[in-house]
Amino acid sequence: MSRAVLYDYYRSSAAYRVRIALNLKGVDYEQSSVNLLENEQKSDDYRALNPQGLVPMLEIDGLRLTQSLSIMVYLDQRFPEPLLMPHDPADGAHVRALALTVACDIHPLNNLRVLKYLTKLGIEQEQRDDWYRHWVVEGLTALEALAAPRAGQFLFEDAPSVADVCLVPQLYNARRFNVPLDDYPTLLRADENANRLDAFTKAHPDKQEVPA
Repeated sequence: MSRAVLYDYYRSSAAYRVRIALNLKGVDYEQSSVNLLENEQKSDDYRALNPQGLVPMLEIDGLRLTQSLSIMVYLDQRFPEPLLMPHDPADGAHVRALALTVACDIHPLNNLRVLKYLTKLGIEQEQRDDWYRHWVVEGLTALEALAAPRAGQFLFEDAPSVADVCLVPQLYNARRFNVPLDDYPTLLRADENANRLDAFTKAHPDKQEVPA
């Protein structure tokens, strides 16, 4: 296998997920930064690689993979250890539902391109921040209730799963926007335990190169 290349942006939640997953799987990769603030994702050169014009994109095994959850499914099948999605159909469905609560229900409403569009519509910063916090609180409240009955040290039992890979970047963003988190003890426990692992800490935005 040739070395993988991850096209990412240091604060992209979706790219953060893939960095964690690559680290957990022990996959060696290099990073190619795509500066979202400078709209590099919309350049002709990048769209020639990824027509959707989003990050992350992972070049691996002669493939160009997009969409963070799809990339993680590929990595889980290509590199089975440690397993991020349980083989048992019911357990797997539960874990993926937790992950998708973040990836489909919280994150898209607070994506940088959404916040930029709200600005374009003339919505002031305070209102944009209220928008952000509203959807984060609604999503995290549901996630806490869904995860708590089957959680252990992590969101599902006692090993990190794709659910934790999605959770940690979302809580990083929630803290950036001063979202109160005291009502989510299950999520906070999983986040704390995940961030003790090198795979998570090495993927943290503060450990990435910031575009000039």
